[in-house]
Amino acid sequence: MASGLVALLDDIAGITKLAAASLDDVGAAAGKAGSKAVGVVVDDTAVTPRYVTGLAPERELPIIGKIALGSIRNKLLILLPVALLLSAFAPWAITPLLMAGGAFLCFEGAEKLIEALGGEAHGDDDEKAANAADLEKQKVSGAIRTDLILSAEIMAIALSSVSHAPFLTQAVALVLVAIGITAGVYGVVGLIVKMDDIGLYLARRGGSATKAIGRGLVKGMPVVMSALATIGTAAMLWVGGGILVHGMEVLGFAAPAHLIHTAGETAAGIAPAIGSLIAWIVGAIGSAIVGIVIGGIIALALHMARPAH
Repeated sequence: MASGLVALLDDIAGITKLAAASLDDVGAAAGKAGSKAVGVVVDDTAVTPRYVTGLAPERELPIIGKIALGSIRNKLLILLPVALLLSAFAPWAITPLLMAGGAFLCFEGAEKLIEALGGEAHGDDDEKAANAADLEKQKVSGAIRTDLILSAEIMAIALSSVSHAPFLTQAVALVLVAIGITAGVYGVVGLIVKMDDIGLYLARRGGSATKAIGRGLVKGMPVVMSALATIGTAAMLWVGGGILVHGMEVLGFAAPAHLIHTAGETAAGIAPAIGSLIAWIVGAIGSAIVGIVIGGIIALALHMARPAH
């Protein structure tokens, strides 16, 4: 009896160790997958606040909540099954699909850059809304459509990081990435859009230091929003270009990747103490240049294809 109990306890201990190892594998996979998607997350965070611009302040957080709910539906009910099916039955399609998404990001970034330089704007102008409720529905549906594209890119990047893991590890890692990124993005967005209200609250209450902080928040938020738009554009070009460079390397055209890597190593040699940072910056700039060129070509082609007004 004693030996049987000891054997049972040994089995339980072994199962526990195996479960712990599996959780470690899932956690590592989710962390790796999430970190690779961070550039698209920056863009997602930068894009979303514009969907609550011009609406009543008391509706801002409820609208962000609706968009977040739509985002998690996009990721878990639409994109997760597609990603897992691709991984199981058509893993060869992951790189081309990533490159298609990267090209779209480059196009979006190039369009924003062209607009910033005084070119023709092609933004998503809201249609005429009969009332505030209709306008809110338009804003939410537009944000969820945009989120679907960005979420597809996040899930594809995450999948590429765990594509060699067991199926269950892939599934759990992608679920964790989907939930974690959605919570992080829309939590930050909610904080950003309410920061001016927080500033007003502080400016009207408390001591002189608190009031000074409040006034600083109110004055600083337009600068923060402008900086977010710039960072979002840069992220689209850098991430999209990087995806294309890596995809070309995987498909056998490695020259751009080698050129950027060599430039980064050469620049890093100038200041070895911060060599890694310099190499990363050079790599990001090189990827952004590729993004500008390819995105600009796509934007020009689409502009020429548009019928004249």
